[in-house]
This record gives sequence, C-alpha cells and structure tokens, in this order.
Amino acid sequence: MNAAQDAQTIADAIRVLESEGYTSQFRALEGGILECLHCHESTPAAAVAVEKMARLEGPTDPADMVALAALTCPRCGARGTLLLGYGPDSSLEDAEALQALGDARQGAGVPDTTA
Repeated sequence: MNAAQDAQTIADAIRVLESEGYTSQFRALEGGILECLHCHESTPAAAVAVEKMARLEGPTDPADMVALAALTCPRCGARGTLLLGYGPDSSLEDAEALQALGDARQGAGVPDTTA
C-alpha cells in the first residue's frame, strides 16, 4: 500500500484509497466479523479479500496506532476501507478482526505490512 502507507495522516491515507475506488466502508463486529456498510451483510474477517493494508501512527501521538485495510466485500463486491485500532488500547472487536485479516493475508501468500 505504497501511497497510503506513506501518507502522513489517516485522512490522507483514506483519501488515497478512495481515489483508487475504495469508497465504501466496513466495520468490525465481535467475534472477528466484518460488516460491509454498503450491503450491511456480515462476513468472517478471514473470508474477506484484503487488497492492501497499512499501519499508521498519530502524528502527534505515536500511541494512536491504527491499521487501515482496503477490502472487497465477498457478498456485494463493494470496495471499501476498514480502520482498526491496534496495540494495548484497541477494542476487542478491532483486535479480533485484525488477527483474522492477518491470518487470511498469510494464508493467501500476501505480505503482511502491519508487522
């Protein structure tokens, strides 16, 4: 995720992905489930195609750790973004989704750029 990974802010990274067609959004639910906010279907995170992933830290506070994923919904085909907190302050939902997405990327042979 070259351009998005190099972005200075989360908003910049999202703008880059939106310009590439990732205009919808996803959200993490309990149990490693993602909801597509376009079709409102829920899918296990491990079953969602991850095209790109970037790790970002807040410019003024490095403790503001987030992962930004570019995804495609397996139900409706919408391309969108998912913003997840990681680290000690992340929510359970975000941690479960990030773990499942990381497992899916490794199983598909896709490099994990969040490490």
